[in-house]
Amino acid sequence: MRILLRPRLPVLALLLFAPTIPELLTGSTPITTLFVDPVQFLVSFGIDIGLYGTGALLIREFVVYYRKGWASTLLLGAAYGIAEEGFAVHTFFQPGGSPVGALGSYGHAFGVNWLWALGLTVFHATYSIALPILLTGLWFPEAKGRRWLDRGAVGLTAAIYLLVVFAFALLVGHGPTPAEFGFFLAVVALLIVLAFRAPAHLLSARPGPSRLRPLGWVLVGTLSFDAWVLVLLFAGIAQVPAAVPAVLFAVADLVAIALVVTRAGQDDLVRSEYYFATGMLLVLFVWDGVIELSVPGVLLVAAVMAYLQYRLGRRLALGAGRPAVAPGPPGGGAAGEGGPP
Repeated sequence: MRILLRPRLPVLALLLFAPTIPELLTGSTPITTLFVDPVQFLVSFGIDIGLYGTGALLIREFVVYYRKGWASTLLLGAAYGIAEEGFAVHTFFQPGGSPVGALGSYGHAFGVNWLWALGLTVFHATYSIALPILLTGLWFPEAKGRRWLDRGAVGLTAAIYLLVVFAFALLVGHGPTPAEFGFFLAVVALLIVLAFRAPAHLLSARPGPSRLRPLGWVLVGTLSFDAWVLVLLFAGIAQVPAAVPAVLFAVADLVAIALVVTRAGQDDLVRSEYYFATGMLLVLFVWDGVIELSVPGVLLVAAVMAYLQYRLGRRLALGAGRPAVAPGPPGGGAAGEGGPP
């Protein structure tokens, strides 16, 4: 096995970003376990890397290999979300308790937590897959569009990912019925086909400058998670049909996509991407400070991520009066960099 890119830092960065954002930054995996029981933390976070990290790496390699763009990244990220929450940890079918809470009954029908399934599928597509890939591309623009793994390394990565999913599926209860499994497997297959067929330019920035200021991009970056918070608030109001927050959530995400497509410009794409990613992270920082404050160490993780984002802005020289080189879509490599090794 060999990693084609030298140095290997971008691979390591993606493997770490992918589990850190949805697990450590949300408090799902408390960072303080590292100091109390380091062995337990290393095992737990190692499993997270085996799930999130390998999933993000495989999707990134798919997009580069087939010369795709952000539409394919999000579609495959949605497929990843279904695989994790539906096939691995089974929260789509969990009747109650942590982490589904009230969404184990609100929006539940035919054995499936539909509202939870919608929210977590979008969350994983954006926060577990697209955001780590975006941040890695901003940190290492020279690696954009280049394959990082040869066929053997891809096979090994896929084997680790499938092993972790299979292990969770065996160990976690309240799994899907054959009909439920077949339905979601068909949805995953459809998403993969759509990702394969999606044009590379779909969801790409238009020519010219951005039509939003930095603060505007920060606010757009918060939209998806803002809408998810709204869903959680509606979950406590039984009188409101679950379809109402589901529609609001979908509309908010579509508005965010529409703003990106119509307002982002290729001339200053890095600036737009940076502030959009900052907005995605900022809303999690606020969530940590308000909701997850009781989780030990969550503010430490937020502080580290905030510092890294600050350093990234300095690295990109966004305030130095000169534009950074736009990295482009995840699969936008130069001719000859895709295809078989």
